[in-house]
Amino acid sequence: MFECVVNISEGRDVAVLEQLSRAAGSSLRDRHRDRHHHRSVFTLINEPDSLVEDLHTLVNSAYQKVDLRRHQGVHPRFGVVDVVPFVALAPEDPAGALALRDETAAWFADTQSVPVFLYGTLADGTTRSLPDVRRGAFETLAPDLGPESPSPSRGAVAVGARPLLVAWNLWLRGVSLDEAQTLASAVRSPMVRALGFEVGDQVQVSCNLLDVDAARPSQIYDQVQSLLGPDGEIERSELVGLAPASLLAAEGETRWEELGLSPDATIEARLAS
Repeated sequence: MFECVVNISEGRDVAVLEQLSRAAGSSLRDRHRDRHHHRSVFTLINEPDSLVEDLHTLVNSAYQKVDLRRHQGVHPRFGVVDVVPFVALAPEDPAGALALRDETAAWFADTQSVPVFLYGTLADGTTRSLPDVRRGAFETLAPDLGPESPSPSRGAVAVGARPLLVAWNLWLRGVSLDEAQTLASAVRSPMVRALGFEVGDQVQVSCNLLDVDAARPSQIYDQVQSLLGPDGEIERSELVGLAPASLLAAEGETRWEELGLSPDATIEARLAS
C-alpha cells in the first residue's frame, strides 16, 4: 500500500476541485484546500496499479482545467501539478516508492510534456530534497526528464519518494508577517521545515514535520506560544492531509483539539472507512 500526496495549484474554484476529486477515483482519501495559498492537497492511498491509474486520471483532469498563467497565491509553486511524492506505508518497502516515482516521472515527461525534477534518493546514491528543487529549478538545477523549459500553462513538476511526514499549520493573530517569518525560522530544524506566510488578514507558520517522533505538533505549538509577543496569539492549528494514528497516541487526547488533530483524520481511519 502506497500514499501519493498530490499538490495542485487550485484552491478557490470549488466546482473544479469537485471534478478533480471525482477524477482521483477510489484512491482519494482526503482533500485539503486553501484559497489563500491557492493550492489543494489530494491524498491518494491504494495498491500500486490502482494508485497509478487514479493518479494519471487526476493529473490529466488538472491539466485540462487549471492554467498556471492565471494563478496567484502565497505558496511557492512552479506547476499546475506542483509536487507528487510517493510514500511507502510499509516502512520496509522504500524501493517500491522509488519505483513508483521513477515510473511516474517518465510518464509525466513522455505523455504530458512537462519538465520533471526528481527528489528523494537519486540514481547516484545522493539525496535531493524538495527545497533543493525549489531553490535550484531552471537556474542551478536542470530538469531530470522532459523539456528543458517549463510549459507556460502547465509549468513543471517535482516527483519524489520520501518517508511519511505531517503537514501542519499554525494560524496566528496580532503577529506581523516579519514576526511570523522569524517564528518559522526559530522552529526550523533538520526535522521541521517551516515558512511564514501572510494569509488574508492573518499570518501563518506552515510546517512540514519530517519526523514526528523527533518533532511533534505539540512541541512546535508550545515553542511558538512561548515566543509570541504580548499582542500575538495562536488562533488555531490545522492538519493538512492525514496523519498516522501513532501521532495521536503520542500527543494524548487532551491536546487533540488544540493541535487540530482528530481520529477521523488518520491514514488508518480513512483506509477503514
